[in-house]
Amino acid sequence: MNHSLQRKIEEVIGSIHKINVLDEQGWTSEVRRIFTGDSSYLLKSSNKEKYRTWLKTEAQVLKKLKRKTVISVPEYYGFIEGKDSDHLIMSFEDGMTLTAALTKATSSTERKSLISSFGQFLHQFHEQEPLEILKAEGDWLEGQLIKAQNYVENGQTGGSLKLLNHLKAKKPTPVKQTMIHGDCTTDNVLVINGEVQLFIDVAGMTVGDPRYDESLAIRKFMDNPEYLSAFYEGYTRYRVTKEEFLYFDEGLYEFF
Repeated sequence: MNHSLQRKIEEVIGSIHKINVLDEQGWTSEVRRIFTGDSSYLLKSSNKEKYRTWLKTEAQVLKKLKRKTVISVPEYYGFIEGKDSDHLIMSFEDGMTLTAALTKATSSTERKSLISSFGQFLHQFHEQEPLEILKAEGDWLEGQLIKAQNYVENGQTGGSLKLLNHLKAKKPTPVKQTMIHGDCTTDNVLVINGEVQLFIDVAGMTVGDPRYDESLAIRKFMDNPEYLSAFYEGYTRYRVTKEEFLYFDEGLYEFF
């Protein structure tokens, strides 16, 4: 870390004593734990244009949600824009991703308990009254398709124009919009004390189609009936159809 960046970070959180690069890294950014005298923080840094945009959006979401206890997310502390990279400072949360927890679990019973808690956590989130501060203008799905078009035109996605045109032509019947995480995979929720309790990577958090969250949440369980059943023991508000799952997970998600 260069001295200029360190100085800017210390203006927000105080004198830095130690920095650890975390083993569990996302593919869009570098993540470091920063220790001060009596606290520790998470520093998330991105240097590619697309991911810097996502990081700035995540910072804006966390800033809006600061002290909004109805949604469990890390606490926002600051955002630093640089010439070649951007940096988000947030609270360090002492947990592990659900992906890591499922790998570490020693029995099927433990894994099913974790998955059920994920379902319940997402269920409770979708059942909450949407916060006005998270609402965006226009239709969420239409907005995602416009973003996907832009990514295709700029070579920033693995999704094809053929797939995009199919998604535009086969949009599912609209449902009541809820708050959504927007990238609700097992990588983006934290397990604390044996239960899923916190969202991370919240750049896509907004008001939108809950079937998108649900489809991404179950993507790793689709070939395991017991695990899928465990998820729906916790998530009881709706069960996506096969067609809806394919549209959102194997269709729309390809662009993001």
